[in-house]
Amino acid sequence: MVITPTGLPPFTPAWWVPGAHAQTLWGRFFRRTSLPATGYFERWDTPDGDFLDVYRVPGATGAPRLLVLHGLEGTIRSHYARGILRRAAAAGWAADLLIFRGCGSELNRALRFYHSGETEDLAFAAHRISEEHPLDPMTVVGYSLGGNVLLKWLGDPAASHPAQLRAAAAVSVPYDLEAGARFIHRGFSRVYEHHFLRTLKVKAIAKLERFPGVADAAAIEAADSIVDFDEHFTAPVHGFANAHDYYRRSSALRFLAAIPVPTLLLSAFDDPFLPPEVLRQTGVVAAGNRKLSVCFSAQGGHVGFVSGDVPGKPVYYSEDRVLAFFNRQLEA
Repeated sequence: MVITPTGLPPFTPAWWVPGAHAQTLWGRFFRRTSLPATGYFERWDTPDGDFLDVYRVPGATGAPRLLVLHGLEGTIRSHYARGILRRAAAAGWAADLLIFRGCGSELNRALRFYHSGETEDLAFAAHRISEEHPLDPMTVVGYSLGGNVLLKWLGDPAASHPAQLRAAAAVSVPYDLEAGARFIHRGFSRVYEHHFLRTLKVKAIAKLERFPGVADAAAIEAADSIVDFDEHFTAPVHGFANAHDYYRRSSALRFLAAIPVPTLLLSAFDDPFLPPEVLRQTGVVAAGNRKLSVCFSAQGGHVGFVSGDVPGKPVYYSEDRVLAFFNRQLEA
């Protein structure tokens, strides 16, 4: 299933970045992207007495604005975030990277953390930006976990969206969180899982030092999978009955049908974080909502989509497609 609403050709992987894992790992190990020279950090106080860090790239009044949401354990150093920020800045857009609680330079103050279904901070940031810049059309792109957060917010009938919001894009989303969490516990994908667990556990234990007794520290230390971590930390800390309840209530798949904003869904069937049958199911659901434009390619890995004919000169297809989609919606 490949739909190309932007007029761009389907994704063709670079022959010198072969396979799902090479596509997934390329950006982390080989992409060197600096932040836009005009960017700066702000810290915003939240209504619950906590704070959010936001990296901001200014633009001209009336120019489009891009809000970027990173993935699980993403930071300002995430290659995909830096890449899209630079592309937006080069096009004359303003851009903001929302850094989820606990993913900035220091651990957040409140007990609550960030997770795949937590949309309050996105709503707070989007409305604050829209109030600061009421003349600027807004777009939002979310990657992986950030994409799930974005789609859940867009499709939640109880959520309100800024009037300036024109389009959204979600890249490499784990549409069924439980299926994805169990799939990443297999084969080579466990390398990614252990990478995430290493930092998640450190943050969780630090939380328990500030808030003793809210979760089982020994069970968190012993967690050998994302499912275990969510069972013993994410769920109890954030008010879910267990990991299954968290996944069921937070998965983007159940919110797609109600999304009212033109939204691009970009994923690859060889994504090592998600079973391909989930994307097939997602495509069926998305077909019932005319606001959704589906682009699921055979290859591309997880937040990879590295193309280009010349070795060492990569073309980052997801950035081309996302910005082309946004431009088309803004023109419309």
